[in-house]
Amino acid sequence: MLCLPSVTSHFTCYAFLKPKRNKSGPVQPSFKAVKLLEDVRAAQCLNYLRATGLSVCLSVDFHRPKVEIKMKVVVAMSGGVDSSVAAALLKEQGYDVIGMMLRLWSEPGKEDSNRCCTPDSMAQARRVAARLDIPFYVVDAKDVFHDTVVQYFLDGYARGETPNPCLICNRQIRWTFLLDHALALGADFMATGHYVRIQKAEAGRMNLLRAVDRSKDQSYVLHVLDQEKLAKALFPIGDYFKTEIRQIAEKHGLPTASRKDSQDLCFLAGEDYRSFLQRNASEMLRPGEILRRDGRPVGEHQGLANYTIGQRKGLGVASPVPLYVLGKNAKTNTLIVGTREELGSGELTTRDVNWLSGQAPKEPFRAEVKIRYTAKEAEALVTPLKGGQVQVRFDAPQRDITAGQAAVFYQNEVMIGGGIIL
Repeated sequence: MLCLPSVTSHFTCYAFLKPKRNKSGPVQPSFKAVKLLEDVRAAQCLNYLRATGLSVCLSVDFHRPKVEIKMKVVVAMSGGVDSSVAAALLKEQGYDVIGMMLRLWSEPGKEDSNRCCTPDSMAQARRVAARLDIPFYVVDAKDVFHDTVVQYFLDGYARGETPNPCLICNRQIRWTFLLDHALALGADFMATGHYVRIQKAEAGRMNLLRAVDRSKDQSYVLHVLDQEKLAKALFPIGDYFKTEIRQIAEKHGLPTASRKDSQDLCFLAGEDYRSFLQRNASEMLRPGEILRRDGRPVGEHQGLANYTIGQRKGLGVASPVPLYVLGKNAKTNTLIVGTREELGSGELTTRDVNWLSGQAPKEPFRAEVKIRYTAKEAEALVTPLKGGQVQVRFDAPQRDITAGQAAVFYQNEVMIGGGIIL
């Protein structure tokens, strides 16, 4: 049976033909493939087949116009140069790019102050999208941001910790909430302007690598990702130095090319975190005793949240030798201080450890460990424990081990995982 489209259709036809029996007896089948001319019509094809006097065994392969299908990627935009260039690079590489920006929570009366979504930042992101000729959407994330990130920040200080809200923001807001919105738009990937790289490993796994520009590397805050999220992630700028990123922005005529970077917590609006706590959780700024390690009282503090590990200035304690903050006890509301020689520790324990491979190592391993975003990595032995914890023993004591910050583990360029310091 020959199936053909309408008589006005154009296609290429292949026919497998077999001669009819003749009077001299049966003939061994001899099939011949015949390609009809391209752009023939149905009527022409039928006339050709009738004229051959042969039986049609099989026919027809239709060729339709080739349609290029682009992979779709949503770029998390902030109005800064990094996310702008990420979008430009991906469009240059042939992706179907969509810009998306989150509208985050700000304190009442300071709605225009969250640096991640100020009116100016949003206007800049719109200008970049227009310049690149890509769609741009704004997603309201005020409530989920407050309930997740801001509350995490407040709860951490209430426990006597020094929390890093960027960690929970990346896990729950950017790589859960925003990623879900990207996938709902039919995106194949989501991209950000983080300085970090992805590398394919064995068995289909993905490795997260430090950025080429080590001074800008942001792998520390992305230790919270897993294989499922890494499979959807693109980090276009991780192979570039910052100076190159600005040059690329200028080449594309992006209005963010010379915009300054910002390192402060977005919802603090450039203010000191202590002022934010005073307005939003003043109960955790209760005065209490300052003690030496042996229990001797030496003064009174003005609220544990006002102090950080390693702090020397502003303690208000009279002492013949400089004293430093060694620790905080939220249960007794006491601040522990001591000399420089007492400061630091050779080990720490972390909770809520995330392994990027999806599986915890079965044996202790050597690694470089970073205990703050801006800290230098230190050599250590990392031992996985039960209950999602890890023990880290450093080759040399570390001065500013701080509860609430993350300890992140590296082997050469590869980030292995990390957890929150207890």
